[in-house]
Amino acid sequence: MDIHELKSKFIRSRDYSTDDVNALMDFAKKAYIHNEINIKEYRLLVRELESHGAVIPEIEKENSLIENSN
Repeated sequence: MDIHELKSKFIRSRDYSTDDVNALMDFAKKAYIHNEINIKEYRLLVRELESHGAVIPEIEKENSLIENSN
């Protein structure tokens, strides 16, 4: 799945379109959690969305087991 397919899935699911990369990142995360996409697809989507300016909210970074595993 690429970002264009993610946008199409978002439109079908939400009945509106968005170019907000953070909203698409949240949507990709939800799709991964619900096993609609696999980890490889999720990581590729996150990388692509981050390259377009998406960011993880600070509160999620503070609670992240990955970021705080040291």
